[in-house]
Amino acid sequence: MITVNGKTRDHADGLDLPALLGEAGVELGARGIAVAVNGTVVPRARWAERAVADGDAIEIVKVLQGG
Repeated sequence: MITVNGKTRDHADGLDLPALLGEAGVELGARGIAVAVNGTVVPRARWAERAVADGDAIEIVKVLQGG
């Protein structure tokens, strides 16, 4: 089990951050997306290297423009 934005869910073995983001409907090329795993921001260049593991707490944040 993992937690994504506060919601617990199952995950497939071998799931990486790009696949998880795709499942969440996040466009990988979109700007203003940040991902933290267990409280540590994962640089976009390392998303593909980061496998998802049992117990991970993942936060996906999209910056919104406003005024």
